[in-house]
Amino acid sequence: MRRPSYRDLALVTRTYDFAEADRVIVLLTRDHGVVRGVAKGVRRARSRFGSRLQLFVELSVQLYEGKNLATITGADTVEFFSTRIIGDFDRYAAGCAALEAAERLAVADYGGDPFFFDAVLGFLSRLADLPEGADPTPGLDRVLLELMGHSGWAPELFSCAQCGRPGPHHAFHAPAGGAVCGLCRPPGAARCEEEVLHAMWLLGRGREEEASAILDAGRGRAAEAHRLVTAHLHYHLEGSIRALGAARGA
Repeated sequence: MRRPSYRDLALVTRTYDFAEADRVIVLLTRDHGVVRGVAKGVRRARSRFGSRLQLFVELSVQLYEGKNLATITGADTVEFFSTRIIGDFDRYAAGCAALEAAERLAVADYGGDPFFFDAVLGFLSRLADLPEGADPTPGLDRVLLELMGHSGWAPELFSCAQCGRPGPHHAFHAPAGGAVCGLCRPPGAARCEEEVLHAMWLLGRGREEEASAILDAGRGRAAEAHRLVTAHLHYHLEGSIRALGAARGA
């Protein structure tokens, strides 16, 4: 019986070698969620896949379903971002962090929700077009907040996450759900400027330019926002995103 096949848009999130000349490619697809597929013969010098199955390339892939792993039978380049990202370490680390986070969150979502693919694709496009020397951290925090918000894990950034008391507040605690007031503030809560929480709120709504203006107006604000976003993400994933440790602002 012939196995069903399908075509989908995809981004490579990671790879690992398999058998003598094959490689398992973990794909974040637009309509089928996270798919693990085998690219047969990809490690051979004359592979028909060439260099397409790599990070930071938007692909149109043909896959055959399998019991444990799909088989990748075709891959065409739709958009190539790699050259403009891998040449800069900060961009590379930010791109890897976004892909890793999206994979983890999409798996937790248990479905083929196109939001995850579209959000990361948009981030990679913006990342590739950043001016030389620009900090990619606010853009990374934006996509992480967007992904968490879509997954139902958005932090509370104005009212107290515990009692609902209107802000602005000056403390953040990921296990509590975000911003906390002075009365509800638990041990271990991070003290933060209200402007940082406001900037995070803007980032989560795609208003990156406004958020960046606030973050740039105060010393250390961008790094503080990144620490809070990272802490919130790691708490809900119950584990760390390795690439975030290398991203600027970590």
